[in-house]
Amino acid sequence: MSSTQVALAGATGNLGVPILEALLGANFSVTVLSRIGGNSSRLRPHPNLSIKEVDFNSVQSLTPALAGAQVVISCLATLAIGSQNPLIDASVAAGVRRYIPAEFGMDSQNPLAVQLPVCAPKAATQKYLLAKSNANPGFTWTAIANGLFLDWCIKAGIILNPAQHTATLYNGGDVPFSATLLADIAKAVLGVIAHQDETANRVVYVHSALVTQNRLIKYTKDKDGKEWNTVVKDTEELRQESLAELAKGPEGDIDAVMLGFSICGCLDTNYGCDFSSHLDNELLGVTVLSEAELRALVESFL
Repeated sequence: MSSTQVALAGATGNLGVPILEALLGANFSVTVLSRIGGNSSRLRPHPNLSIKEVDFNSVQSLTPALAGAQVVISCLATLAIGSQNPLIDASVAAGVRRYIPAEFGMDSQNPLAVQLPVCAPKAATQKYLLAKSNANPGFTWTAIANGLFLDWCIKAGIILNPAQHTATLYNGGDVPFSATLLADIAKAVLGVIAHQDETANRVVYVHSALVTQNRLIKYTKDKDGKEWNTVVKDTEELRQESLAELAKGPEGDIDAVMLGFSICGCLDTNYGCDFSSHLDNELLGVTVLSEAELRALVESFL
């Protein structure tokens, strides 16, 4: 078993599950932090896994749960991302060396992206982490930018729906954008843990592929020959719709709002959605998919 102890918050979500599997597969000792009354009890038992129920708003609750942890990974849900500060404070108090925040998306260094309500809390968290690191030299952080979740977004019909042969083509469908398999994001997390000096106090960038929506659709047409029902939508229009929905407050569909802003940040060139010029794939052990592998991935959803 690795001597590095890891604490993971948000272990039952879309990204938390593969990250937990990767950590246990690499023989890390993992403490899952679960909100009181949460669903972490459903996790499959493992000799290297322990579960501690905590109040994520309480530094006093979190600090003892982090005793002995060298690395803390936050996969807290999008709507909870603004509330990482108690977990960060507890990490500092517990002597944690590396904090990986709930980032895992668009380029939070892009000046347009940080204005999106889905990204602004991530930028604020980075600012908070930097201040904590400056005041506590033994405490460091790494944020991971990976674009859209490639396999999850196809399965959920977000960037295209192969089963129904339908898609909303954002900005025409020919925008190159970085996207990453869930398993490759988990590999990037392992890479950060293995290369802490090279990744300290910065954003790292990975992708499984640089794709366009129309290219992915072409793969399905090559396979089954079926035509697609598509509509074209401008991401600026989507941004305005999302702002209008957000303005409804509690009456608005906040999940749709955050997804809309995420699509804007990850499918619009102005928001830095192509990471290919500044990738950390090689350092972190993430391999870019070959065309044959990408084609097979898309075909698997037909």
